[in-house]
Amino acid sequence: MTRPLHTVGLHPTDGHEPALAPATGRDRKGQWWLAAVAGAFVLAQLTVVRPGMGLGWDESVYVSQVSSHAPASFFSAPRARGISLLVAPVAGWSSSTPLLRVYLALLSGLGLFVALRVWRGLFPVRVLTLGGALFASLWVTVFYGPQAMPNYWVAVGALTGVGCFLQAQTDRTRRGPVWGLAASALLMAWMRPTDAVWVALPLLFALVVLRQWRHARLLIALAGGLVAGAAEWVIEAYVRFGGLSQRLSEGSDIQGGLGWHIAIGDQLRSLSGRSLCRPCTGAMPNPVVTAWWFALPVLAAIGLAVAVRGRRTPSTALPLACAVTAAIPYLFLIGYAAPRFLLPTYALLAIPVADALVWLVTAPGRAWRPVAVTLVAVGLAGHLAVQYAVLAHTVRRTTADHETWERTSAALRRLGLRPPCLLTGPSTIPIAFSAGCASASTDGPNANTDATGIAQAAQRMPVAVLTTGATRPPSYARGWRLVRLDGAVYAYIAPTALRDRVT
Repeated sequence: MTRPLHTVGLHPTDGHEPALAPATGRDRKGQWWLAAVAGAFVLAQLTVVRPGMGLGWDESVYVSQVSSHAPASFFSAPRARGISLLVAPVAGWSSSTPLLRVYLALLSGLGLFVALRVWRGLFPVRVLTLGGALFASLWVTVFYGPQAMPNYWVAVGALTGVGCFLQAQTDRTRRGPVWGLAASALLMAWMRPTDAVWVALPLLFALVVLRQWRHARLLIALAGGLVAGAAEWVIEAYVRFGGLSQRLSEGSDIQGGLGWHIAIGDQLRSLSGRSLCRPCTGAMPNPVVTAWWFALPVLAAIGLAVAVRGRRTPSTALPLACAVTAAIPYLFLIGYAAPRFLLPTYALLAIPVADALVWLVTAPGRAWRPVAVTLVAVGLAGHLAVQYAVLAHTVRRTTADHETWERTSAALRRLGLRPPCLLTGPSTIPIAFSAGCASASTDGPNANTDATGIAQAAQRMPVAVLTTGATRPPSYARGWRLVRLDGAVYAYIAPTALRDRVT
């Protein structure tokens, strides 16, 4: 039986479209606006980030799990295999990075469209269009959309899942939103199980604690999706790490020990385009770069006030609550920062913030409306300019780094390092993947062997130790040939590689 909308606080009035309105020409036109946002997002990825940008460190780890181009890199405790399976349809048969980038760009655009489409009826199309544009124009969203990284997909799953939750509460006879919530929870947990739990906490709280929100099918769908998505990760915890608690403990150690860490300053420093801020030192970015970050909570509060006034509080309060819980571990429980960590939070804030902006340009009286429209338009134009300036800078720097790795791997191939082969030392994972070699480390978060294992490998295959500068080699590499490769990168080449080259 359909419950009245007021029992869960969802009102399709106050300027918002009916949640259950039949499809009309206006509805179809609204879908085209959402599709236009998704299409522009894909175009930005292909033209600004560009498919030719090589794979990064973490990408090499994820792609190597399903690629035949190189042996699988060491898979540490915090990682989940969702993104590896997502890229498998391309990476499983092709080593082309541009092809993989195009595939992911198209898929990310489709994911954004679906996530926005789920919210139809909860907010006007103009709000959803602006919200999608705000999220899709952030430099971090455009930068990571075509990358083999899980954070964007957690964001898409979070936005879709909360929308499905609200739609299911609006009309309890509909099964589509229930299945949508299950699929969204599965996607999030598939990508990053711990992030999925943090995002889902307000939903679980509402379903279990708040009587007017209790919905047995939704609770089963949410819990079932989380369990199904995390199942492989949990099973692997027992197979490879000695149990779930042990995997969580190792993951905490790799991340520097989870606990009380105020990482707000670290996140601010990362907004200048630092893909990983660890250690996160140095001066704060120009205030122009970080202004949007401080505007988010203000606009979110305005959006919530507008929702309360319009008697549609849940449609705004719930995504805001999920945005807060999604941000907690990365603002207060981890000692470093990466801008991609907060992508789920940005996605969940986008629609309430857009609602606030629309209200700001429509609510004032006729005399003040031109002023409000001008201020918001100038602010959005400046914000877009800053985002793309940071994006262009980040793409240039990242592309240059990846090209350096490519040159290093090409130099190693000329020296006889051809598959099967092994590389060890700092920054070897992306270089090894590019060269088609295995990678090894004797210490740190990617430790997967010891000195004896590397020495033994050098007896049967080409092996090289990469260093930054002509530093003293490990004991097993003394007597190996020292070669300068590119810039400050040096390699100690095992005699096996040189002998194979001569042969």
